[in-house]
Amino acid sequence: MESIIEIGTIKDVEAWAELRVALWPHHSLEYHRTELGWAFLSESGEAIAFIARNAANEAVGFAEATLRHDYVNGCSSSPVLFLEGIYIRPVDRRKGIARSLCNAVADWGKSFGCVEFGSDAPLENSASHALHTALGFEETQRVVFFRKPL
Repeated sequence: MESIIEIGTIKDVEAWAELRVALWPHHSLEYHRTELGWAFLSESGEAIAFIARNAANEAVGFAEATLRHDYVNGCSSSPVLFLEGIYIRPVDRRKGIARSLCNAVADWGKSFGCVEFGSDAPLENSASHALHTALGFEETQRVVFFRKPL
């Protein structure tokens, strides 16, 4: 059965935060709950999240996106639709859920006049690179950041 894709709302916070912990485990569940409240549920109009559900109505994945008005590496327009994060539970992968989520995000971005869809992934995350490629993203550049204490 095809997954159900819906805009994330306050009713999704607990399951959504748990999925975020799986993607970004360096932050606590409480941190993710709080961030969802101010970043994605604040109705700023600059951010959106979609939740994927299975036939049992369980949240199995999410995609979060923002409209970025600053420079986005590899892009030349503004605003740029930017995929901030995407995660599908391992047991639910390879079922087209990521594609459905990204299609929903893309439709949202197009409604704001976006003509480019940006994203990024750490250099060492080859699984994310493969997913992005499968979803139609093209690599534009690789960057290593440096710092020097003063």
